Amino acid sequence: MARSSWINDESTPDLEEHIGQLEHFATSLADGQIDATELATQEKNLVAAMKAVESSLDDEQHTKVTKLLAELTAYSVMRTLHEMAQARVQQVVATKA
Repeated sequence: MARSSWINDESTPDLEEHIGQLEHFATSLADGQIDATELATQEKNLVAAMKAVESSLDDEQHTKVTKLLAELTAYSVMRTLHEMAQARVQQVVATKA
């Protein structure tokens, strides 16, 4: 099976194809809200995936994957906060129009 890159042609993260394969993620988003049970399920899925990978890594790979996970988490938080700020600006503009 050919690898699907984590990065698109514009050299930006592109994991949408991979996320789209997570049926539980799509189901959780279907109603537009994430409840505590869905979040707890996703946390369990994440921990299981981390355990499955972590034990197979040598020390150098572990360091690289740890950095990758930290950078991905930071990017996700920053992107979410940026998008929320953009939405607030659009909301303010729309209410003043």
